Amino acid sequence: MSRIRLLGVVALSCLVSTTLSTGVAAAAPATGSGYQPEMVAALARTLGVDESAAVRRLDREADQQRRLADLTERGVRVDGAFFDGAGTLTVNADRAGAERARAAGLAARTPARGEAALNEVQARLDRLAARQVPTGVASWGVDVAADVVTIQVVDRTRPPARAFLEAAAEHGAAVRVEQVSQALSAQAAIYPGSKMTLNGGSGYCSVGFGARSSSGVQYLVSAGHCVAGNATLHYDGTRFARGAGSRYALGYDSVDMGVARLDAGNSITTRVGTWGAAGQIAVKGAARGQVGASICKSGATTGWTCGSITGYNQTVTYVDPNGGPSTVVRGLGKSTVCTMGGDSGGAYISGNQAQGMTSGGPTNQRCTFNGGYESGKSSYFQPLGDALSYYGLTLNVG
Repeated sequence: MSRIRLLGVVALSCLVSTTLSTGVAAAAPATGSGYQPEMVAALARTLGVDESAAVRRLDREADQQRRLADLTERGVRVDGAFFDGAGTLTVNADRAGAERARAAGLAARTPARGEAALNEVQARLDRLAARQVPTGVASWGVDVAADVVTIQVVDRTRPPARAFLEAAAEHGAAVRVEQVSQALSAQAAIYPGSKMTLNGGSGYCSVGFGARSSSGVQYLVSAGHCVAGNATLHYDGTRFARGAGSRYALGYDSVDMGVARLDAGNSITTRVGTWGAAGQIAVKGAARGQVGASICKSGATTGWTCGSITGYNQTVTYVDPNGGPSTVVRGLGKSTVCTMGGDSGGAYISGNQAQGMTSGGPTNQRCTFNGGYESGKSSYFQPLGDALSYYGLTLNVG
């Protein structure tokens, strides 16, 4: 897979709109569909279909996810779920649970392992990496559809990578190893998706989502490496926030989530900007999309790009382009969305549900600005729900 390069305070990007002195006009909802017309048009271009088909795709995904939620509320033990390329949601369950899922109109299977068992394999690999960063290994994570933990390796001849792969082999068929050509890097470069500069310098990230504490204090939720060291954040030359917490630490076992406390008078809008590609997209919630669901992101370097979710619980090794130590980052989501340096912190959204913030991707990957979907691309994002839960925050919605 691509090199994962840490850009830290060099170039990050987020997808939230920050209003400093002027507001953002609201976009009208899509006529008759419940979705904004700009979102429908962008998704149609991404999928290569007309807008009616794009609406049907969004409706079908939402309906299947509601059916899945209803199953779990009625006590069915779901051991993972995923959308296939045609937009059909398949549920992992035991025999009785699979029968109930099919009766609810969903596809179902009883896998050899399932998500819970794969998460345990993932946790063991994470503990191994916490003892020694596996330089030469790009990423590892649960692939619920393939029912394996996939490890992507750049250079298996390096001793740390070799030791990591030898330990992973003890899990047998539960692990699949893929050779990739590049390492990965964190991507740093104000609406969700706007450019924010770091510490008043030339380094930048993109704005993520706005959230609030139980006492009403307003925060920006971002990629951890964008706000590490309590960085000051500036929009259009004016400071609007300061880092208040980060779980990212260069050279150590990390999680790429962080928050910045907004200065008085500033706010993050509840509409994701799309750099002129699709207007502004209203944020209505943060329900996690299933694997295979459609997703788009806004970022300061590549604008509005789209794809699908390909996995959760992904662990990566970020390499430092300046020759510093590599960093293991856990708990990421993975997608086919194209990103580059400076997109870090930018907002991922599926339909009108906020999904997360750009973390990193292939170091030498190149994207077309506002390119929509581009085949063969990939990126990693910090799931928003995990960050909100960890910091005890509530997402601001339109």
